[in-house]
Amino acid sequence: MTEILFAVLIIAVLVATLAGASVRVLREYERAVVFRLGRLTGQRGPGVVLLIPAIDRMVRVSLRTVTVTIPPQDIITRDNVTARVDAVAYFRVVDPNASVVSVEDAAKATLQIAQTTLRSVLGKADLDALLSERESLNEDLQQIIDEQTEPWGIKATTVEIKDVSIPAAMQRAMSRQAEAERERRAKVIHAEGEFQAAAKLSQAAAVISKTPAALQLRYLQTLSEIGGESASTIVFPLPMDLIKPLLETKASAEPSGALEQGNGVGELPQPQ
Repeated sequence: MTEILFAVLIIAVLVATLAGASVRVLREYERAVVFRLGRLTGQRGPGVVLLIPAIDRMVRVSLRTVTVTIPPQDIITRDNVTARVDAVAYFRVVDPNASVVSVEDAAKATLQIAQTTLRSVLGKADLDALLSERESLNEDLQQIIDEQTEPWGIKATTVEIKDVSIPAAMQRAMSRQAEAERERRAKVIHAEGEFQAAAKLSQAAAVISKTPAALQLRYLQTLSEIGGESASTIVFPLPMDLIKPLLETKASAEPSGALEQGNGVGELPQPQ
């Protein structure tokens, strides 16, 4: 009886061992690339996967998007400026069979392709384009990397330039250039304002010249605005047509007055 129980126990252990070696459970984002005696049989999963012990071999592949940080690359732009560029790439496996059979290490190979593509693409761009046209450069990088990794069953979804570092001397030169550009714009805007103001004054003068009363009203309005300020002195010139009658009256009265004054002063008292 003991020998029978011992034999059953051994058989149970063997069955459990074989079951553990032949049963695999894959998550939703995982796939199994199965080789039978070295020959590819296809992909399986997710869920429970049954394998033949000692005959089948399984390679687990993840379908999730992988983030790869591209190490800083020293590049020389088309206008001979040295820059240091940091970037990040996002890719995922779309063909598990090709990612296992076509390349030894898909993540490492994709990283190397991303580095070389980053240097070659950005080396053809000017510094201004590298700083201001990142979206188009990102699209070019993504397209080129995707074309090169497609035979490996890998899809490059996004490539982003994170940072661009340039020498301090170039930063100072760009700062001076930006300052000069701002001064140029300020002068242009000021000149345009002067031109528009002169044009409006010319139009206003043309309107006022047609009605002299409007000129007088504008003159009085200006005096009113000046008088509203504190500690101000106003010199108000009178029009000649207003004071001309007074001047004529004074001029006509001066001869008679002078004569009477002469008579009074010239007479001497008569001696008695």
